[in-house]
Amino acid sequence: MKKEQPEIDNKGNNAAGFRFAVVVSRWNSSFTDRLLEGTTEAFRECGATEEAVEVFKVPGAFELPLACFKAAESGRFDAVIALGVVIRGETPHFDHVAGQAANGIMQAGMTAGIPVLFGVITADTVEQAEGRCGERSNNKGYEAAMAAIEVANLYRSMAKEQGVRGNEKKLSHVV
Repeated sequence: MKKEQPEIDNKGNNAAGFRFAVVVSRWNSSFTDRLLEGTTEAFRECGATEEAVEVFKVPGAFELPLACFKAAESGRFDAVIALGVVIRGETPHFDHVAGQAANGIMQAGMTAGIPVLFGVITADTVEQAEGRCGERSNNKGYEAAMAAIEVANLYRSMAKEQGVRGNEKKLSHVV
């Protein structure tokens, strides 16, 4: 039984004035292309211009963390999104790739100090992956973009608040 995800509320999610990097795995491109479409739709709905979103393609999910880190540390983006699809096979390869990708993507954000969102589908079956590449709230790329916009806005407000206290250097990259 497929569990329906709640509709994503994008009211108040404003992407205008922010820059985003989207790092996409080419592996399982029939799925990752649809995830990328979801991110594009979310950004457009929330007022981001085409020029505000830069897309980088990498061979597979294992390459996502370093590319995300490079984008994040460049200082050119307010948030970075990692998109990929890892489907379980008959060997432990899935466990190594999915786990390391997740850990590396989290570390990229922690090290660079900007949001790096996890839009990577880890599925047991092709059918599960298919179900997460649909429309809006059934598209993990769309969800990741909405989260990126929300967190970028949060970090900007935090930076302004900290600036009032004289701590603006800690979050200066989002001002």
